[in-house]
Amino acid sequence: MARILVTEVLAERGLALMRDAGHEVDVQLDLTPEQLRGALPGAHAIVIRSATKVMADEIEAGRDLVVIGRAGVGVDNVDVEAATRRGVIVVNAPVSNIIATAELTLGLLLAQARNITQAGAALKQGRWERARWEGVELFGKTLGILGIGRVGTLVAQRAHAFGMRVIAWDKWMSAERFRILGIEPFELDEVVAQADFLTIHLLKTPESVGLVGRDLLAKAKPELRLVNTSRGGIVDEDALAEAVRSGQIAGAALDVFTVEPTTSSPLFELDDVVVTPHLAASTGEAQDKAGVTIAEQVVLALAGEFAPFAVNIAASAASETTRPFVELAEQLGRIFGSMTASLPGVLEVHFEGGLADQDTRILTLSVLKGLFSASGEPVSYVNAPQLAAERGVEVRETTSVTAQDYVNLITVKTGEHSVAGTLTQRGQPRLVMVDDHLVEVPPAEHMLVIRNDDRTGMIGVVGTLL
Repeated sequence: MARILVTEVLAERGLALMRDAGHEVDVQLDLTPEQLRGALPGAHAIVIRSATKVMADEIEAGRDLVVIGRAGVGVDNVDVEAATRRGVIVVNAPVSNIIATAELTLGLLLAQARNITQAGAALKQGRWERARWEGVELFGKTLGILGIGRVGTLVAQRAHAFGMRVIAWDKWMSAERFRILGIEPFELDEVVAQADFLTIHLLKTPESVGLVGRDLLAKAKPELRLVNTSRGGIVDEDALAEAVRSGQIAGAALDVFTVEPTTSSPLFELDDVVVTPHLAASTGEAQDKAGVTIAEQVVLALAGEFAPFAVNIAASAASETTRPFVELAEQLGRIFGSMTASLPGVLEVHFEGGLADQDTRILTLSVLKGLFSASGEPVSYVNAPQLAAERGVEVRETTSVTAQDYVNLITVKTGEHSVAGTLTQRGQPRLVMVDDHLVEVPPAEHMLVIRNDDRTGMIGVVGTLL
């Protein structure tokens, strides 16, 4: 049983899922940084949303931490680098609020285009200002999207339903993917220059902070209306306020801010700016999904299993082909480690058959995790590569699309030892080679490997000893 510290409100279904897995769920809300550091010792997991910051000092205080769970998408309130150094897995819930965020984005587009919030506020204050708040239509306008990830894709699909032309900048998206989505790809400056509406769906990274600033806004046409529902800090708020105030662009709508929570910004003084207090994920459905998803990830991580939404594992995206082989790869690493007297200088991991066409990094990580587990090392998918580097183990990954006897085969070997395994048609793991001897054995928690002299009576001697 592990202790899971929960510092922000989480859906009851998520809390129940962690309790049902046999863990102690310790809910402590509204902790100060000092109180948080005091609560972390003895906690094996911490689950947060956006308000709690888990930085280097908190990670240092949480000496027993195995996993940090962020019930949402962005992890800029977690020191991922410090967590990685300590071997702590950081997981999030990247798909829990994508529909809610996409829908809010469209809502802000409409509110900005039709001045909905401004006209409504004036009417409640006793002013009928029908002429003042004349708006524009979305139909026929050009929507520029910065970042075609999960949310950006959903926004593009909904924008097409409004009859908008959709253009985008995303340096990670292939031309074929743009074509399938019906989106025209352009460079960043060109998207801003052409757009009537611009919406941002980027991760907050050192490269994206301040991306939309004075220089970029200077390239926009006066009709531009900007929407940001991603992360605060990507838009330079002072530069945006100046651009709206001067008439350089027509207006803006923001759900996120550089400092949160906030009740003061130069943008709040402008009639042509619509603001909301970080409501992107604030739907009952999104909160429920976030709570359940993060609970599932935390339970997997605490069990030492592969968590698909780990953000600090280089190979966190396992395909449908590779995922069933994760457990087998770890078993092979553990068996191999048990057979060797010391860690090898060079470890070869070879993939044959259909696996050769896949991204197999998660499988190599699983082999390393099993290898160091056999030696009693505290190991996770996060720190396995670090342990290999620190102990002088060079990993060489090779592939071959041709497999002689199996559809897929994983082989772990050095100059002295080798093991290989595969999955049966029913998905059951099988050990099929040990030190170049063909076998057919399901991997088990306890196994005995004996080098046998081929002479009469040896089987009887071994059987008697056992």
